[in-house]
Amino acid sequence: MGSTSDGLGMTLLEMQRSEGSEQEFSFSRNDFDRVRKMIYAHAGISLHDGKHAMVYSRLSRRLRETGHRSFSDYLDALDRSTGQASEQEWQEFVNCLTTNLTSFFREEHHFHALADELKQHFQGKPLRIWCCAASTGEEPYSIAMTCHESLGNAGQVQLVCSDIDTNVLATARRGVYSAESRGLSPERLKRFFLRGTGANSGRIRVKPELTRGIDFRVVNLMHTQWQLGEPFHLVFCRNVMIYFDAPTQRKVLERIHRVMQPHGLLFVGHSENFTESKDLFRLRGKTIYERV
Repeated sequence: MGSTSDGLGMTLLEMQRSEGSEQEFSFSRNDFDRVRKMIYAHAGISLHDGKHAMVYSRLSRRLRETGHRSFSDYLDALDRSTGQASEQEWQEFVNCLTTNLTSFFREEHHFHALADELKQHFQGKPLRIWCCAASTGEEPYSIAMTCHESLGNAGQVQLVCSDIDTNVLATARRGVYSAESRGLSPERLKRFFLRGTGANSGRIRVKPELTRGIDFRVVNLMHTQWQLGEPFHLVFCRNVMIYFDAPTQRKVLERIHRVMQPHGLLFVGHSENFTESKDLFRLRGKTIYERV
């Protein structure tokens, strides 16, 4: 979801479309409340009242694509759907309601701390990292670059990158970005990316050496069982929990705790605070927690 990711707000274009124009579809308070309950049950996301216009803007696209003439019809069909078609449409529903704002080396202090941790404790040792809100890939590739810089090409790193949104995960797998992407130094651009030419001018692609050992997969943090393999030494779960209420945050923290090595590090977003869960994690640094 989630770097689901930082932001369930509206873009300027969406705001302009929602203001001062007659709505194409009927969207009642009951429809909005149904959407809130459905996305909460399926993805743990808590939508407050101020998200009414955003929900209309995002889901109205899906109504056009599926041929439904009202929100109530679409939501009824989603509730009734079964089998593979049901799974696919639920995924589209989730994709519509998650926004992924991210950049390379966002919250840069985390990557300085990561480099220090790697150099001190993982030289020549196997290392497993989970980035559980991979979004469009800038965060996991920033982690991978830091691993290469700190451990060299001989580093024994397994990096699992997940998101609930299949669309952004597909972008992450491709590893193609604008050459003007924020957060990349000239040195990193030269070392880790290939520059596009001709029709691909202005684009960059992640070099194959950076993608080795990266496993992209869809993971819903609301599911009670995660098939992730051996416990992780480090977990990045940044700007995801802000969309969960307190009970959901606690459940997710408990599950993350179960898939981590003792004394492993959890990196969280700048506005996330879990000091009340001292039985699971203790504060180690600025928005960095150590598994108890």
